[in-house]
Amino acid sequence: MNPALQALITITVGVGGCVGYFWLSNLVLDRVLFPARGPQAGRNITRANMIRPWLFLFPALVALAVYLAYPVVATAWLSLHRDAGGAREFAGLDNYARMMAEPKFWESMRNNLLWLVVVPALSTAFGLLAAQLTDRIGWGNLAKSLIFMPMAISFVGASVIWKLIYDARPAGQDQIGILNALYLWAGGDAPQQWLQIPFWNSLFLMAVLVWIQAGFAMVILSAALRAIPEETVEAAILDGANPLQIFFRIKVPQIRGTIVVVWTTITITVLKVFDIVLAMTNGQWETQVLANYMYDKFFRAFDVGVGSAAAMVIMALVTPILVWNVRNARREMQ
Repeated sequence: MNPALQALITITVGVGGCVGYFWLSNLVLDRVLFPARGPQAGRNITRANMIRPWLFLFPALVALAVYLAYPVVATAWLSLHRDAGGAREFAGLDNYARMMAEPKFWESMRNNLLWLVVVPALSTAFGLLAAQLTDRIGWGNLAKSLIFMPMAISFVGASVIWKLIYDARPAGQDQIGILNALYLWAGGDAPQQWLQIPFWNSLFLMAVLVWIQAGFAMVILSAALRAIPEETVEAAILDGANPLQIFFRIKVPQIRGTIVVVWTTITITVLKVFDIVLAMTNGQWETQVLANYMYDKFFRAFDVGVGSAAAMVIMALVTPILVWNVRNARREMQ
């Protein structure tokens, strides 16, 4: 079937199904279960109004149960069992113990921690700097569009672009990799395999995600900066504050909540990073991260137990940050 026709049918059926569900459920509620007529009309209307919100929540609750709650429970169950001749038998924490005995797991944990320290900090800092500077120039909207543009590129697409930037051809050949071309132009002795240099290669991979997420941070923080009351800035100027003092002592404290939300949102993205590492190094040369470790166990080693244990570790790392982020957002709304 033509993909465009398939997408059109899917959208039509999905939207039509939702409209039909809400129309039919409200019809049954108002005409069959609690009709607004007779001596009980007032009580029936009250009962119908109490139930009606749940009719709207029901599809979302079903989706959450099927696509979130069930996978989490199933993954937790698999992490506590092992394959025994085609059947699953209880193994307790054996899968976790085997996972923690592997050097690759600790390499993944170390790299994930490095990603957590570097990427959110640089993405938020560059986003904040871009938000401040683009608001002070006449062509700021164009600059924002260019900075935000990488957000429209998939992680795999961005990885291909940056893999070409890091490309290394044999000595004596023309270098198509910008980094090696600049390195040789600056007096370097030979092209470098940037993605094969331990520790530094992880930083080169992080540059891809910083490049993408800085645009997201810039858009959110730019809106926050514009919401700062002009009176506070004007008062600081009258008191003799210079631009740096205004930025760090007046503006940044007023958008601290937004900065934290941006930081934690990028942190959650970092914990799930997978595409960039898979597309650029496939986890080689000490660049493995937890999501790639989980993928290798599930789909290459077919070790479902250890793969599920790795998935539970990722969820355990993400959940506290997510909960804190939601609570902080609710406090900001109050």
